[in-house]
Amino acid sequence: MRVMGFSVMWTKLEQPEFTTFRFPRRDRDWQIGERVQVVFRPRSKERKLLFLADILNVEDRCFDPEFAPPITEGEAIADGFWYGVLEMQEWMTKSHGKFSPSKVFHKITLRKYHG
Repeated sequence: MRVMGFSVMWTKLEQPEFTTFRFPRRDRDWQIGERVQVVFRPRSKERKLLFLADILNVEDRCFDPEFAPPITEGEAIADGFWYGVLEMQEWMTKSHGKFSPSKVFHKITLRKYHG
């Protein structure tokens, strides 16, 4: 089972269903129906399994509407960026280095697994 890691303990992780945004993976991209381990600090000795979750949906998004449907203010706020899209862009630049606003990424909807 693959790991979907978070380096910030976002309040959205307390919800039964939530979204996150990820750049496409080179090896094997995230798939609808896939069950993942949601972990806090995946690359740390303090790595902590939070819960299992199922991927319900994967949608393309972008900051530039010419390349994919644009991220909305509501989506950015729901994802934990209280000041909206601009704050999200700044965080992504800080976390992932310089990237083009035309770069397409995924909006992934997850639901906690209760098995």
